Amino acid sequence: MRNLFIPWIVIVAMVIGGNACERLDDSLDKHKDGDEELILTSDVAIMLSNLSLGGEQLREVHDAVSSSVGNGYDEEYTMSNLFKAPGTGVGDDTSDTKAESRYECPLRGMIEQYVKSKFETKSWTDDSVTALKYIEALTKSGMQIYWPYSENWDGKQLPVITFDPDDNSDANEGYSIAVDANGERTVEKVIVNEQLAMERPVWVVNRNDDGRYSTLQVLRREDPNWGTGGGEISVASTLKVLLLKSIKMKRNYDTWFAGGSEFFIKCGSVEDFSASTEAEMKIYRPTITDFMVVIKRRQKGEEVPMNVVLVSDWTDQLESCAFLVVEDDGGTKTSWKCSAAVKIKSKSYGFDMSIPFNSSDDIVWRGQLSRRYLEKYNRIPGHFGDLDLTFSII
Repeated sequence: MRNLFIPWIVIVAMVIGGNACERLDDSLDKHKDGDEELILTSDVAIMLSNLSLGGEQLREVHDAVSSSVGNGYDEEYTMSNLFKAPGTGVGDDTSDTKAESRYECPLRGMIEQYVKSKFETKSWTDDSVTALKYIEALTKSGMQIYWPYSENWDGKQLPVITFDPDDNSDANEGYSIAVDANGERTVEKVIVNEQLAMERPVWVVNRNDDGRYSTLQVLRREDPNWGTGGGEISVASTLKVLLLKSIKMKRNYDTWFAGGSEFFIKCGSVEDFSASTEAEMKIYRPTITDFMVVIKRRQKGEEVPMNVVLVSDWTDQLESCAFLVVEDDGGTKTSWKCSAAVKIKSKSYGFDMSIPFNSSDDIVWRGQLSRRYLEKYNRIPGHFGDLDLTFSII
């Protein structure tokens, strides 16, 4: 770890005040536009632990992570939202000006004050500009406060604040905030693991990568054709539809510091296929259903309802579809060359297609789903790598 702010701390109790801790970084003016990568998650975790956090700030963070969960994302509060619209989660409309008046003392104001106090320059004008650059870089940094198991919060207890060490460790140092009977605030350095996060509030400063993708909840809100999910889907008796009914995740793919698992599910097929000759095949083009599902750590081993339409018109001529599931880990864009199969006059023909994914993604499963398999195991869970998936043709 880079102990930039308080390298001398081992186990220490201190009164938290405006200037009660070691200053941030004497060279914070290096954080110019586009240099947000220079801000470390460890630095931000220490900064947060030095703020005079109270019930209102905890409620703000809890409101935001709860809203993110409601939108289908992980328990996260991005720095971008923190500064633009306090208390809003990923997937929320951050242009809502009502957010400005929800909190008398939002967390962003405390951060801005703290950062300004740490810049020592000759004039207030220079100090303001330098601090502003740092705040702008922090806003653009892609960082967030991740609050795992936030549903267990009692509404009172102050958090332990830590950061993602980004080295696949299952434990890291953190800063435990407490207030004694006399109202004196203390910060104690502790070791943080997932078990501690289950027992008391823990904020993890990490980087957000999934906010630019739309979850099922967002897609369903924006487009009624995605359906409401969670219940039965009824269709006309002459139409067959392929559904992904549910998902059960049997292991978490990332360390607990990085949050839950983001699965991208992609299905390639030929919709409404009714060609009677090879020549007619040329008028059809494969379509790809592509969406993201976030499975939280606490949902491991649980059957999570999906009820997502993968193929909206599964005709009798459709023999198979291409199916790919990846867990998002970023990287450069690549693709899987694959095919779906159709039948014309008892002969099978393949439709070639290219399904995109990222080079660093974990490939959970890829291959063809045949009509024979889907009809035989209709509504029966099947094992696909570390996922149990239940399909249904209705």
